[in-house]
Amino acid sequence: MENHRLVLPEHMNQYGYLFGGYLLAWVDEMAWMAASCDFPGCQLVTVGMREVSFKKSVRKGTVLRFEAIQTRIGHTSVSYSVSVFRTGEEIFSTEVTLVRVDAKGKKLPLPGA
Repeated sequence: MENHRLVLPEHMNQYGYLFGGYLLAWVDEMAWMAASCDFPGCQLVTVGMREVSFKKSVRKGTVLRFEAIQTRIGHTSVSYSVSVFRTGEEIFSTEVTLVRVDAKGKKLPLPGA
């Protein structure tokens, strides 16, 4: 799955660069969207990100491209490699793992698992 995001002035930190928390939220959202498309009707929540390491800074007005690729399916969880690009250059990547839960937060098997 692929998506894009425009970096706006409200996304900047006190030094004029993209605040890392926004990027992490967008990465989390991207993984959730990919998982929701792969497992429609399932309630999925993030349980972890493998590594957080920002490779390049980002200024306002930048268009970022997000790419999510499914990397692993377990009994109750699924993982996605999420990469972020700026004009073709990868600036961030991590693996996000989501788990299927019921309304009370109890883990449920993924369909087909």
